[in-house]
Amino acid sequence: MVVVTELLSGGSLRKYLMNMRPKCLETSVAVGFALDIARAMECLHSHGIIHRDLKPDNLILTADHKTVKLVDFGLAREETVTEMMTAETGTYRWMAPELYSTVTLRQGEKKHYNHKVDAYSFAIVLWELLHNRLPFEGMSNLQAAYAAAFKNVRPSAENLPEELALILTSCWKEDPNARPNFSQIVQMLLQYLSTISPAGPVIPSRIFTSENRVFSPDSPGTSSLMAVRDDLGETPKAKMESKSKGFFFCFNQCY
Repeated sequence: MVVVTELLSGGSLRKYLMNMRPKCLETSVAVGFALDIARAMECLHSHGIIHRDLKPDNLILTADHKTVKLVDFGLAREETVTEMMTAETGTYRWMAPELYSTVTLRQGEKKHYNHKVDAYSFAIVLWELLHNRLPFEGMSNLQAAYAAAFKNVRPSAENLPEELALILTSCWKEDPNARPNFSQIVQMLLQYLSTISPAGPVIPSRIFTSENRVFSPDSPGTSSLMAVRDDLGETPKAKMESKSKGFFFCFNQCY
């Protein structure tokens, strides 16, 4: 099997941010990058796929450094009604607290989580975009994961615009079901951008479905497909696509 993808020569977001330090991105640029990421995640989740390793190393810039795209689906998998995610996976510093455990599970025992792990990771990435600092500074990767999972420690959201602080604190809530979905996150980011640059519309021209139909920019997108899952932590089986069809369409179209 051969997978052909877009050539992205702008380097990783991690390298881009490190080369800027100690300077920070302009807020409008940081939020614009976050919007790129949120739209990609909305597309991915609308096909029932969880990325599970969202971090700056897995975000690549285009050559003009104006757009961020999501890559590396090595840990991604499809969420189903009958087969919940159980493996501890991801990168500790960006890993949702429900993914981390110091207790070895007994044979047959499962620790369930769902697509909301990506919302938590997104919040940590957004914080990093806004501050251009490593989250949980002064901690090792394991210490950061332990602090987030067992002490409910989060990076500081102080000294940020109220709207951005709200996005962060809602996305990294301890209760996964209290976190917003990516359709909601996209709308929150768009709303904030409209307050700082009202003359610069950033609404996408189209959002694809697996049948190549075109949704209008204000399409409910992920929220329509995840209405039940958002409340119950499950995916409506009738609305799930086949694994190969959903995954490879997303891989080709969303990023």
